[in-house]
Amino acid sequence: MIRIYNTLTRKKELFQPLTPGEARIYVCGMTVYDLCHMGHARILVAFDVVVRFLRAQGFKTTYVRNITDVDDKILQRARENGETFTQLTARMIDAMHEDCAALGVEAPDHEPRATEYVDAMVDMISTLVDKGYAYAPGNGDVYYRVRRFAGYGKLSGKVLSEMQAGARVEVDSNKEDPLDFVLWKGTASDEPGWKSPWGWGRPGWHIECSAMSLCCLGATFDIHGGGPDLRFPHHENEIAQSEAANDAPFANLWMHAGAVRVNNEKMSKSLNNFFTVRDVLARYPAEVVRYFFISSHYRSPINYSETNLEKAHNGLERLYTALDGLDFDKVKPTLGTAFEEAFQAAMTDDFNTPAALGVLFDMARQINKSRSAGDLDTGGGLAALMHKLGALLGLLQSNPKDFLGFDTAQTVVDSQWIEERLAERTAARSAGKFAEADRIRDLLTEQGVALEDSSQGTRWRMTR
Repeated sequence: MIRIYNTLTRKKELFQPLTPGEARIYVCGMTVYDLCHMGHARILVAFDVVVRFLRAQGFKTTYVRNITDVDDKILQRARENGETFTQLTARMIDAMHEDCAALGVEAPDHEPRATEYVDAMVDMISTLVDKGYAYAPGNGDVYYRVRRFAGYGKLSGKVLSEMQAGARVEVDSNKEDPLDFVLWKGTASDEPGWKSPWGWGRPGWHIECSAMSLCCLGATFDIHGGGPDLRFPHHENEIAQSEAANDAPFANLWMHAGAVRVNNEKMSKSLNNFFTVRDVLARYPAEVVRYFFISSHYRSPINYSETNLEKAHNGLERLYTALDGLDFDKVKPTLGTAFEEAFQAAMTDDFNTPAALGVLFDMARQINKSRSAGDLDTGGGLAALMHKLGALLGLLQSNPKDFLGFDTAQTVVDSQWIEERLAERTAARSAGKFAEADRIRDLLTEQGVALEDSSQGTRWRMTR
């Protein structure tokens, strides 16, 4: 029983898919004119967790995440670069896929590109014109009649009269109403475009998702998601287009992730305060970045800072330290525990990942207690369960020694040298030469090696 906050109704609702046992999800993806920044990554990770959990719950899930590969920003950037827009988008799509792979974001089932669905967009626009919801003033453009759609504003809560009062009226004599928005943009014949009943041009941004979701998921589907800035006007316009064209409800449930902020301002390219995923991954392991996002609820704004990323690194290190040295991949998880029930309760309550992480830390403490007591069987079973639950968040799937820096590729000193010093320290302690043992410990500390003594022996990890 999963409860999800529905932006449309402004309350948590029981997830009841249109087809029992199935889940059909559409999430607005990137406009590929530049590299992914941390705001994009937050959306990618948030819905990756949603899809992972739904599948783990047994739902046959169809996940669609589109790509906008033609629009004004793309064409402008391509001109600035002296390349074709298709060359630009091909590079940016490849880069996006690389960033997704680094962050552990699984590929969607379908990744439609706008340029591949122009015919479907033209068909939908033609339907809207025939029904009187859209008009072509004869200049090559086609506009949507906002006031013709009775439900306009139901997602964002905006009232048409208030929107009119606050509107910045642009000089456009072709529009019947300043609130009308473009469905098709007429362009010069030497510009990128497609043939249409209204002349040479290209689709407007909003119509893309209406057409692609219809083709991939049908007129009505279960969940539509995206970033906080898409709620209005993009998603509001999608509803108006789709429900008018298809005579059917659009998405049953709407999910919107929170913004990434820097100094209490939304991270965005327009504000020039963004950090690309690659900038951040050059300084922090990818799993730390993923943990950083998951440590906040997907609907909450999250503040980007070096301090918060360091906290994420330390938190993830604590979890991996609990797993280290236990054969969790060779034993069966201890099922039916209070830990598992608490994790399930957190995730079924609107995908509450901070609470789910809290359960993992509770498990880590219990694993450490079992280890200290010499009960490796109990610790191993719990560690296996922790590894299993972590996978639902896309965490804890690396070898602990690799993450903690035990591999020679990540250490500044040779692992064999460390083991030799540990053997010398153990011998010194056994002989009662504690000053010598302390000297060796200090030597290791200087090299960035942290020691952890327990009844089971001494473990080590790199701290830098």
